[in-house]
Amino acid sequence: MARNTKKNMNRKGRKGEDTVRKAKGQGRSAGKGASGKYSEKIEGIVNMNRDGLGFINMPGDMESVMIPVQKMRGALNGDRVRVNVLHKRRPQSGKLEGAVDCILERSRKPHIGVLIVRGKKVWAMVESRTMPYDIRIMCEDPAQLPTIGGQKAADGLKVAVLVKEWPKNEPEPLGVIVDVLGKPGENDTEMHSILAEYNLPYRFEPEVENAADKISEKITEADIKARKDFRGVTTFTIDPADAKDFDDALSYRKLDNGNVEVGIHIADVTYYVKPGSLVDREAFDRGTSVYLVDRTIPMLPEKLSNKLCSLRPNEDKLCFSAVFELNAKAKVINQWFGRTIINSDYRFDYEQAQEIIETGKGPLAEEIKALHALADVLRKERFSKGAMNFERPEMKVIVDETGKPIDVTRKESVDSNWLIEEFMLLANRCVAEYVAKHCKAKDPTFVYRIHDNPNPEKLEELRRFARTFKHELGDTGNPKKIAKSLNSLMTSVKGTHEESPIQMMALRSMARACYSTENIGHYGLAFPYYTHFTSPIRRYPDMMVHRLLAMYMDGASSQDKDYYEQCCQHSSEREQLATDAERASVKYKTVEFMQDKIGKEFEGTVSGLTEWGIYVEVEPTKIEGMISLRDMTDDYFVFDKENYRTVGKGTGRILTLGTKVKVRVLRANLEQKILDYELAEVL
Repeated sequence: MARNTKKNMNRKGRKGEDTVRKAKGQGRSAGKGASGKYSEKIEGIVNMNRDGLGFINMPGDMESVMIPVQKMRGALNGDRVRVNVLHKRRPQSGKLEGAVDCILERSRKPHIGVLIVRGKKVWAMVESRTMPYDIRIMCEDPAQLPTIGGQKAADGLKVAVLVKEWPKNEPEPLGVIVDVLGKPGENDTEMHSILAEYNLPYRFEPEVENAADKISEKITEADIKARKDFRGVTTFTIDPADAKDFDDALSYRKLDNGNVEVGIHIADVTYYVKPGSLVDREAFDRGTSVYLVDRTIPMLPEKLSNKLCSLRPNEDKLCFSAVFELNAKAKVINQWFGRTIINSDYRFDYEQAQEIIETGKGPLAEEIKALHALADVLRKERFSKGAMNFERPEMKVIVDETGKPIDVTRKESVDSNWLIEEFMLLANRCVAEYVAKHCKAKDPTFVYRIHDNPNPEKLEELRRFARTFKHELGDTGNPKKIAKSLNSLMTSVKGTHEESPIQMMALRSMARACYSTENIGHYGLAFPYYTHFTSPIRRYPDMMVHRLLAMYMDGASSQDKDYYEQCCQHSSEREQLATDAERASVKYKTVEFMQDKIGKEFEGTVSGLTEWGIYVEVEPTKIEGMISLRDMTDDYFVFDKENYRTVGKGTGRILTLGTKVKVRVLRANLEQKILDYELAEVL
């Protein structure tokens, strides 16, 4: 069959493993390794590279344990394993080495491959940076291959396969087809492949769509009487030009006492989606909407996300609102939370709102200018209290109607973005503070959005790195001083060639935000209380927040903490999967964009360093690729981890983050989403 070379590699790897199994009572004994006794056992998730080597992060440590191919015991990328760590380090690299003791749980994320049918045997031919083996499909007769989503699995089609086992006498792992994705190379197939790889859905089952279609659109008189009526108050939305769902709106009116009333009106999704319903269970499973380069995969069916719950102009809409009385200094004088009905007067996109802010002319110009002034005060106050100020521009891939990438442009935030952002932050933090400090329930269980303090070791790494550019990171003795020092450093490097690498290093020192019932505050925003209240169309935690807030306002006692903590963990995991898929779609499209540029040269900046290669972002697109150290044949380059630089042993040439280089596009591998550069010149 095709890929004999790979199959032979599979057999070679498994033969070596079988030897280990037999020598150690089927590999279950910790025993002794080639380098000595095992010092400890750890558990973790396997990160596998294309050569079949496994890596497990040490608990509470940035160091990883390397597992040779012959000691993997059939473990694959994403599997949870128990590992025996060898007492001695490898002589040449100084790395910790280990051996898989047992597989605790197989990964639930499928592998993506092209189906190969040869007689009665079927394989999925996998092209992945994390899966060096093909997968034998557990199927006795190819005629019985499944039909999924209206497509029958057949030779040459792309499929998603879940590994079930790897018996010791088999040359490949065995798996089952869980989805049929389509013809390789077609845009829909490739985008669906990315979603399937991260175990994310790309369609709703008919029964979910039908359940959503049955939800009534009618707003009754009883509904209106039970709510505050804001239909007579000036109200509008500001969203991206291509947005289809509008889940938040702002209202504005002047009060007789000189203050203003600002309403943050959020689609009342939980009025329509009842706990435990089929639509609710599906939304919980998804956890979030997913935003790929060319499409949105909504958390809720279209009837809800784009129609019923979308705050479209000139339509009565049901909302859950946070309404604030603010003085000229943007101080909250009074606040109110509750259910409302609104009718949006106008739908702006960010560009239209920005033009009004800059010119003072256009629809609702007075309201937008006034809200912009208040948002500016809120933003300055937030930074004065220690909020982080990282403004790294994003790159946006522009695709045509077929999904083909035609350009990569810089996406920067403007004042109209910050206008919306500040009022959303105001609603989120005030809802969290109200529940924690002012509701009647004792020690109420709630869903918080938390962000821990930066990693001290990574901060010291940042300090050393900044000094190589003659910049200083100030006092990091306590969290408030850290924020001030980091913001000061960001200000000092602004506009310099080292701004990007120092900013990246600073971001790496930050913890990852997540959901939890244990409130530790949000470090990056400098808020002691913070939640997600403002996007229930696209985030399930916001739906939980709406329900809990409503219950506590109605006098309910504290809810089951264990249950909500499990929900928080699930939501955080789904959010990370969605983020990974979004990045994978960007990577795929940027590699596709560079396919016709093989051999062309670009100026760029070193953006990352590892022991296997140097990552470079090219101008003007900021598309990142890697220069393999193995391809740099004019010198022997070594990664100096302590000083975070790569050094040429023969020439003494030093490459570090921020070094300006000229690179040549060498390879663009779409299947593996890999872009390889070669070094043409150090500038």
